[in-house]
Amino acid sequence: MKKKMGISGMHCAACQVNVEKAVRKLKGIHMAEVNLMTNSLMVDFDESLLSMNDIEKAISSIGYGTYDINKKSGIEKTGNVFLEDAEDTKRRLIKSMVFFVPMMYISMGHMVGMPVPNILHGVENSFNMAMLQFLLTVPVMIINRKYFSGGFVSLVRRAPNMDSLIAVSATASFLYGIYCIFKIWHVIRGGMPEVAQHFAHRIYFESVVTILTFISIGKYLELKSKGKTGDAVEKLMALAPEKATVLRGDVEVEIRIEDIEKGDLIVIRPGERIPVDGRVVNGESYVDQSFLTGESNPLKKEEGDEVFQATINKQGSLVMVAERVGEDTTLAKIIEIVEQGAASKAPIARLADKVAGIFVPVVMGIALATFSVWVILIGKSFEFGLSLAISVLVISCPCALGLATPVAIMVGTGKGAEYGILIKSAEALETTHKADTVVLDKTGTITRGRPVVTDVIISKAFLTEMDENEFIGLAMGLEKNSEHPLGQAVMEYGEENNIRGFESSKFENVPGRGVKGEISLSKGVSEKCIAGNRAFMIDCGIEINRDMETNIAKLSTQGKTLLYFARNGKFIGLVAVRDEIKESSYGAVKMLKDASVEVIMLTGDNEKTSETIREEVGIDKVIAEVMPQDKEREIRRLQARDKTVIMVGDGINDAPALTVADVGMAIGAGTDIAISSADIVLMKNDLQDVDTAIRLSRAVVKNIKMNLFWAFIYNVIGIPIAAGALYFINGFTLNHMFAAAAMSMSSVCVVANALRLRRFR
Repeated sequence: MKKKMGISGMHCAACQVNVEKAVRKLKGIHMAEVNLMTNSLMVDFDESLLSMNDIEKAISSIGYGTYDINKKSGIEKTGNVFLEDAEDTKRRLIKSMVFFVPMMYISMGHMVGMPVPNILHGVENSFNMAMLQFLLTVPVMIINRKYFSGGFVSLVRRAPNMDSLIAVSATASFLYGIYCIFKIWHVIRGGMPEVAQHFAHRIYFESVVTILTFISIGKYLELKSKGKTGDAVEKLMALAPEKATVLRGDVEVEIRIEDIEKGDLIVIRPGERIPVDGRVVNGESYVDQSFLTGESNPLKKEEGDEVFQATINKQGSLVMVAERVGEDTTLAKIIEIVEQGAASKAPIARLADKVAGIFVPVVMGIALATFSVWVILIGKSFEFGLSLAISVLVISCPCALGLATPVAIMVGTGKGAEYGILIKSAEALETTHKADTVVLDKTGTITRGRPVVTDVIISKAFLTEMDENEFIGLAMGLEKNSEHPLGQAVMEYGEENNIRGFESSKFENVPGRGVKGEISLSKGVSEKCIAGNRAFMIDCGIEINRDMETNIAKLSTQGKTLLYFARNGKFIGLVAVRDEIKESSYGAVKMLKDASVEVIMLTGDNEKTSETIREEVGIDKVIAEVMPQDKEREIRRLQARDKTVIMVGDGINDAPALTVADVGMAIGAGTDIAISSADIVLMKNDLQDVDTAIRLSRAVVKNIKMNLFWAFIYNVIGIPIAAGALYFINGFTLNHMFAAAAMSMSSVCVVANALRLRRFR
């Protein structure tokens, strides 16, 4: 079974890897993925071998906590956890600054000519200076004690993380400072002030305060930036109203939307947002559904019509019955898809995960080696080696590696949601950028999916036996049990012309071909009739009259689909149906071709009709007369030619092809089966969103690569410099203050770079 839980106490990529390793060791785990951006664990495990309690114990054994993040009401406005953490960090930062400022003043003020009290001047007062710095350092360590508690616990449990690096470096500086205080006190009492001066210059208390303060500054900026990445979900949540007016008998009562139950009658006044999904039972109005469908004009709603949560009632009052509440509403499912996509892990993150898994132990090894080489091999002082080792620990940043991918994924999925593009997984978002072939279903994707009858032609041999009304009545009798759009077009045509369909029996649907049945004509005699495409007629041994070939050729070149009808084994006529092409299809195909993507139409329609539409829209290639079960095979054929294929469809018969494609995209107005089979859902039923999804994917992947490059290069350059690589060239060693600042800003820069995706258009 799959479960999602929150993880507390994580701060860096090393934390993420540690939790994953601890969980994956358990017997019965199929999958365990931690997302640093959402502080969550998605786990798939065998219930017969493992329980959630076992997983929680494994996580707590390495120093992390767990909590339940499952929603109870579908849409829960809990606030942004990153901004809440940012406020907590801000409070700690302000308290730290109270001690940081005087520390910098007394330790460095004399360097810029600022007055320092006489009590702190000179060698004879070096003990006073040291003790004052000690007293300013201790409160800062207490304020930021979470770094020490978390860091040392992780270290003891052999799962070191970023906090471990901070804790070790700050503690080493602090303990050496205490050692120096005792030495200063001892040598001053012994009458050796010149030795006291030596130890006074080796006190690293200001390094402790600087490291902890600068880390807090970086963490605060990082959390504030992270908070902005969740704006899309926050905006979606804000769409749902907090309260609704329900009818209890004849009395109107205002309640919270969490308390609405299925079957409740809800009053919606003009200007109010609809609180849950349901159906109108009284009243008439126009409802703005633009956030859901992209349709700018309000849609008329009357008794029996479906309405959706967060859409806006524009005019009259409505009474609706609640049908889907809580996590079952359309809006809740949209939010769930966006959060699911943001929390998932992209394949490109694997390299960073591997590096992060060994990063902290390697850095600690480098710090130890730095100290040993400088002190033992080169012969530098203990203080010199310690200073460089601390710089190595402080400048190393596993956070930037851990944030490089998830922060871009989170912003990218959020940006997609703004455009009505719901991305279910990070893998789908990443794969989309590689797509070189887009396969489009015709009906409902390129066309509107609502065909209309344009021509009715009866064979000359039957003109004396039946008129058009009788012919359409026969067609309606066959098609009334069919759910195919072409059959529905015949039914609508008959109803518009007040034609009554004949009674039928023994109905049989032949998928991708047509229908069979027995029709009771006006004479009261049941006759065997069939309707379908030309291939179906041939299969049934029906010969098409030669006198019809001219009409068939003409209608086919006009892009019309032909429905052939036969009675008692003889062809009696045809109905021409035209499915209007969406205006957006023309622009969408041009955009895709401009993006160097091959566009292919895959349809069960006949070749002549399909070719006409191909030429009209500008599609590169058409694969016509494909049976529903064969669409999947055609996708596999393209993939066998090393094509990365996006399949776009909206029907039940598209589901297998959507599943097997590298990326399946479902048009939002399509069936639930198509949407559940797809990796990306295009809510606004606009084919141009395919191009938008591809361009967004390319922008996200480019951003991730930039983030990973800078995260790696920062550590590759920063660690050697901190270890003293430039000392022999120009005598340069890295100050702890700059090391702490650089470490903090590396994470901030990665998050800030990802936030540039919010400007994607």
